Amino acid sequence: MNILHPDIESYLAKHLRRPHPVLTDMEKRAERLRFPIIGPVVGNLLRQYVALLRARRIFEMGSGYGYSALWFAFGMPADGTVICTERSSENLQLLQDFFAKAGQQGKLDARQGDAIEILLNETGPFDIILMDIDKHEYVRGFEAAWPRLRPGGLFIADNVLWKGQVLDQQPDARTRAILEFTQMVLKQKNALTSIIPIRDGVLVALKKE
Repeated sequence: MNILHPDIESYLAKHLRRPHPVLTDMEKRAERLRFPIIGPVVGNLLRQYVALLRARRIFEMGSGYGYSALWFAFGMPADGTVICTERSSENLQLLQDFFAKAGQQGKLDARQGDAIEILLNETGPFDIILMDIDKHEYVRGFEAAWPRLRPGGLFIADNVLWKGQVLDQQPDARTRAILEFTQMVLKQKNALTSIIPIRDGVLVALKKE
């Protein structure tokens, strides 16, 4: 199921201005290799959130080759830092190369390994935490992330509509994990949460002051 009609998604993407041509190169790579990225519509939203919060400390749980992180970086001031986490050494090298091509390498802190384990060794607080890891880890990821997010900060998770599979009467294991995670966040007492139906569904939870 397409959450948005493909023509609408193309319309939105066509009218967005990328802050650097390297983002277009990354999009072409993703299309060629069928590599999952958040895409320009969500990327632009992330950049806007950074500007609204004047975010200086961002943690990414699962960074791939750095597409979403680069959108974050373009919204941050020069002294901002985005911590990227990625298991693949190849993706991590690509991430560093793309940041360098975009002139944003000074904002990058790249870490190889398990995103949750890396986050558990951080005290925070972070202005924004983005989660895009294995779906069966979403509950554990949220439990690690929420205490490390500052009041007034944003927790963001991708793929929460899961190509419409959240509507299945007999959901598979990954879909059940997403449903459990979503209910957990929606019930969080000190969170103001929305699910934005763009791309594959983006959950945004504001941690109340």
